[in-house]
Amino acid sequence: MKKTAALLLTAVLLLGLLSGCAKKEAAPANRLEDILARGYVTVATEPYFAPEEFIDPSKEGDDKYVGADIELAKLIAEKLGVECRIVPLDFTTVLSSVTEGKYDLAISALAYKPDRAENMNLSDAYYTGSDDDDNSYGFAMAEGLEGTVTDITGLADKVVVVQQGSLQQFLWEQSGASCAELKYVSSTNDAFMMVSEGKADAVVTATAFARLYIEANKGCGIVMCEDFRFTVDDKYTGMIIGMQKGEDELTARINEIIAEVVASGVYAEWITEYKAYAASLGLM
Repeated sequence: MKKTAALLLTAVLLLGLLSGCAKKEAAPANRLEDILARGYVTVATEPYFAPEEFIDPSKEGDDKYVGADIELAKLIAEKLGVECRIVPLDFTTVLSSVTEGKYDLAISALAYKPDRAENMNLSDAYYTGSDDDDNSYGFAMAEGLEGTVTDITGLADKVVVVQQGSLQQFLWEQSGASCAELKYVSSTNDAFMMVSEGKADAVVTATAFARLYIEANKGCGIVMCEDFRFTVDDKYTGMIIGMQKGEDELTARINEIIAEVVASGVYAEWITEYKAYAASLGLM
């Protein structure tokens, strides 16, 4: 009887251990569950687009990444009850890394594009600008070209540079415009540097960013073409968050948080705050 009881007890203990192991090894059903289980969310961003995301060189670690998008990332983490981990990358890698599922969210002043909608889950827009914002797109060019280049047709014999994977690239391609050579860079800042250094004649750009760059870098030798703007559908003007395709539970939760952000108007407050912050660092 004692031997039988001992065997039964051993069997019960083994069953309990196996059951416990099975529970521990069960994989999360989706990425949202995975984020909640691991206790942190990874946010891919290109930190060179003030005031949305930029670097404060006086700070260290994740604290050096600041901007309105960074505040949004922290708020999302807070709402999920997890830690926020910022992952700085070049723009094209931001997109590919989230598409491939390496990181959870792409928060980097993203705009809607058809190819992004095909390859990623996209959130609702969390910011569409204010009455004071210029949400248009056009091109900036080297000083001295103002008299001869008044619209996009004037770039037919010029070297044009654009950020790869950006909405600017999409607008250029959709316009049917031509140029002597089209160059691609991973950062819009690099594009402006190429024009400043005489390696390109013009950069396709968001108008507001161009104005801020030119103002912050007086003497850079770049001017905005004031007579031309791309025709842009309203669906391309809002900023959105990218997630891996098929992660519908995560997308639904992010949209719930975005709805709160939009209703509160807090993102517009962050934009104002970080414009001043960036200006204090000489970035704007």
